Amino acid sequence: MSVIRVVIVEDDQDWLRGLTGYLSKEGDIGIVGTASSGQEAVELLEQVEADVVLMDIMMSDSPDGIWAAAEIVQCTGARVIMLTSMEEKELIFEAFKVGAVDYMVKSNFTEIPQAIRNAYANRSSIHPSVAAQMREEFKRLKRLEHEVRVKELKNLLTPTEIQVLDLIEKGHTQTQIADKFVVSIRTIKVHVGNILRKLGGKSSKEAAQKAKDMGIL
Repeated sequence: MSVIRVVIVEDDQDWLRGLTGYLSKEGDIGIVGTASSGQEAVELLEQVEADVVLMDIMMSDSPDGIWAAAEIVQCTGARVIMLTSMEEKELIFEAFKVGAVDYMVKSNFTEIPQAIRNAYANRSSIHPSVAAQMREEFKRLKRLEHEVRVKELKNLLTPTEIQVLDLIEKGHTQTQIADKFVVSIRTIKVHVGNILRKLGGKSSKEAAQKAKDMGIL
């Protein structure tokens, strides 16, 4: 039977001893080293080979584990599982961004052996305890991306162009819009041309619908 080589990175010595003892009872898991800081972990991984690293995300009151995980993922073939006593979605997102394959809350310690096996077999999935938070974070980033895009488009359009778009969306013809603004139809066509260049679309109605869907109007 193949033994999975594991390194534990944890600054709480009581938790470190407890987790080491708990995992040592698993016949297919072997602890090949421990570290109490991110820097110590990186240096340790230069000396020993590990298949899986259990990385405490918060050490010395800072998310030192994020930096260490990034270094280990880039420089070794080890798979990193983040461990924490908190359910902080910003940290969860950062952990996966740097290459962690799983993220577990320490209170779920009975599930750690199987998480190690899954990581070793490259079958890791997001733990249910944090999956919902990950989805919320992705939704937040998607909303932020949309808001930035809308702001960029609004800044491209002039107030007059937005008024023209609004009237087009409400069903007015270019002739009616020209009469409303007391300008020539040529002037309105110039505005429509500028709008299509900025927003894209094959017609003024399509551009107006896009503006409405994005919340510009």
